[in-house]
Amino acid sequence: MEKKTNKYDLTLRSRQYADGQSEPARQIELTIDNHDELFGIIEKLQAKDPFGDTSQAAEFALGLKIFSEVMLKNRNHPLFEELAPAFGSFMKRLKSM
Repeated sequence: MEKKTNKYDLTLRSRQYADGQSEPARQIELTIDNHDELFGIIEKLQAKDPFGDTSQAAEFALGLKIFSEVMLKNRNHPLFEELAPAFGSFMKRLKSM
């Protein structure tokens, strides 16, 4: 039986390049599965505003949740072997804020 997850569509589109070159716009579209309700998490972090910038709070929340879901799905992958214990401590600290 497959675990139920929330499904999201994510579109990332380039807007402006740092070097000023007018390269063609690029875009990637992904469907993301996540066990958490991402909009609620983004809103909570924006309300706490840990960085003094609600946009950064949203970027942080989204990046963290996408990353952590991949890590959970691949918890036995050697790439995450050293990171997993520290990441668990980090998440506990973040949730206690």
